[in-house]
Amino acid sequence: MFQEDSVLISVDDHIGTLTLNRPPSRNALSLNLLESLDHALDAMESDPTVRVVVIAGNGPAFSAGHDLAELHSATPEAAEQIFNTCSTVMMRVSMLTKPVIAKVAGVATAAGCQLVASCDLAIASTSARFATPGVNIGLFCSTPAVPLARTIAPKHAMRMLLTGEMVSADEAHRIGLVNDVVQPEDLDSAVGELAATIAAKPSAVIRAGKSALRHQMSRPLDDAYAIASQAMCEGLNAPAAHEGISAFLEKREPRWPDHDLTDPDPDLG
Repeated sequence: MFQEDSVLISVDDHIGTLTLNRPPSRNALSLNLLESLDHALDAMESDPTVRVVVIAGNGPAFSAGHDLAELHSATPEAAEQIFNTCSTVMMRVSMLTKPVIAKVAGVATAAGCQLVASCDLAIASTSARFATPGVNIGLFCSTPAVPLARTIAPKHAMRMLLTGEMVSADEAHRIGLVNDVVQPEDLDSAVGELAATIAAKPSAVIRAGKSALRHQMSRPLDDAYAIASQAMCEGLNAPAAHEGISAFLEKREPRWPDHDLTDPDPDLG
């Protein structure tokens, strides 16, 4: 494991973990941390051995959102740079070709909640709490609202945004902000098992599937089916489908072609 600015990066068994590393500030998303996270995402995207990415927070919080001290003293131009950088990073998380899992222990508020909502999947410990509390300090959480309203039902999102109330991990699970809630001592293993399950799938299929899903979700029904059908046709002619269907018909485990390129020992693929 090594540190790049405010983010720790580690790669183990095809799973890359990015850990926000500003515990004294509850992992507040300063401009420095956002830029470090952007560079770390670049590293994960370009590393052929990484098949799944996990984002976590060091210390008692996942992330308390933007660094309010930094914002309070920022010029209008500097504040615009912070918000634009944050939006760029959140879009990078959403558009990464590899699945991204949020591993949430402690609070995830404002832009920290935005980061959770931007990830493909999220697992929270029972100690996790979520909120978009901008209204409490006179600044509506407009940018956190973007992925939040695309992840949970609009009325649930609106309640969080209008009240600023803290939401428990169980409530976050009920409204669809997180996939699972586990005891704190089980968080590492739950995230590890989910990441390993996904990492065992063919990487090219995951990459193409994420892209097709992202493109069709905002389109009218007929366009969505056209995009999805084209993706199915292209997938059917790809090496992974040839291998997967052959393995199913032959009653054997598939040997994914792209895994041979990233495994030190192909026999482990």
